Amino acid sequence: MTGNFQLYSRYYDLLYRDKPYREEVDYVLKTVQAINPTIKSILELGCGSGAHARFFAEKGFQITGIDRSPEMIREAKNKMIPGFEALEGNITTFRLDRKFDCAVSLFHVISYLTETEDVLSCFRSVNSHLEKDGIFLFDCWFTPGVYNLKPEKRTKDFENEELKVERLSKSVMDLEKNTVNVQFEVRIEDKLTHKQETLNENHLMRHFGIPEMELLASLTGFRVVKTEEFLSGKAAGLDSWAVCFVLQKIKEL
Repeated sequence: MTGNFQLYSRYYDLLYRDKPYREEVDYVLKTVQAINPTIKSILELGCGSGAHARFFAEKGFQITGIDRSPEMIREAKNKMIPGFEALEGNITTFRLDRKFDCAVSLFHVISYLTETEDVLSCFRSVNSHLEKDGIFLFDCWFTPGVYNLKPEKRTKDFENEELKVERLSKSVMDLEKNTVNVQFEVRIEDKLTHKQETLNENHLMRHFGIPEMELLASLTGFRVVKTEEFLSGKAAGLDSWAVCFVLQKIKEL
């Protein structure tokens, strides 16, 4: 993930302003509270600019977010969200002095962990920061869906009062490593000065299957208690690009 969002972060909220953050938070809370209705504290891995954290906090949860991008953490802190603490750190090696009822990682953050040891390290770190029987919910790219739907070239346009942004993306699949290299070109125009800027970034993403995730969970003190298409709640299938995994801590490491 090194380098991702360093420039991108300046336009991140604009690029994803149509993302249903509130709906996703409602879905996450409904899912985890069905397992443990007494959840109060939440750890968010890859909190970005705090878009999800805002809605968790609005519902009265104490939330601590971790992100390795100082630019994203700065954006999150600038929002001054009550009940939300944003910390710069690596989700594979973080160490805090407290435990949480629940951990979440949204918007495919786990798919940025393309090396198996990084996934295991992340899961171990989460385990050590969860209370007994704690819940870990995350979404990631789903191998059957990626192979069936296949990445395609896309163009999206965004604008506000100050900026006009065009984002183009194309992808290259690596069938041996279960990864997709998403190549972004972001063209930005200042609507007042007409100054233009172009950003280029590569986002290497990994996709996971259910048996693979069950093995990773078992090696890190978890068991998979639920798998479904993210947000829709449908059974994971060939048309599911993103899948929600819900893990429960079953032992200390």
